[in-house]
Amino acid sequence: MSTPSLTLDKPRSPRRPAARRSNAELYSWLFMRISGLALIILVLGHLLIMNILDGGVHRINFGFVAGRWASPFWQFWDLAMLWLAEIHGGNGLRTVIDDYARKDSTRFWLKILLYVAMAIILFVGTLVIFTFDPNIHS
Repeated sequence: MSTPSLTLDKPRSPRRPAARRSNAELYSWLFMRISGLALIILVLGHLLIMNILDGGVHRINFGFVAGRWASPFWQFWDLAMLWLAEIHGGNGLRTVIDDYARKDSTRFWLKILLYVAMAIILFVGTLVIFTFDPNIHS
């Protein structure tokens, strides 16, 4: 007596080759967690220094900012806060667009608008931090 063999049909939809698979969403998820932790440190440090220590907001003026940005440490601090906050927020908004935009064309144009706005804000913010001149004459 022969035993019947069990066979499975091939899947109806072909699998994508491994070379085409991307870990972009994994990296995006990981970036959100790491950048969120870094932003907590950067923003709380910023709030502590700017709003609480040495007289708080009453001492903040052009001279204070000029003195602060004379140091590469504070330039890097503010630049890291700008870039991480912009990319973190943009990545979150990209996820919201993917979740709620129903039509592919709407999703495409919203993302283009988002990326252009992010690029402009990052460019202008970085330009301000690195080209700030404390010796401006009015």
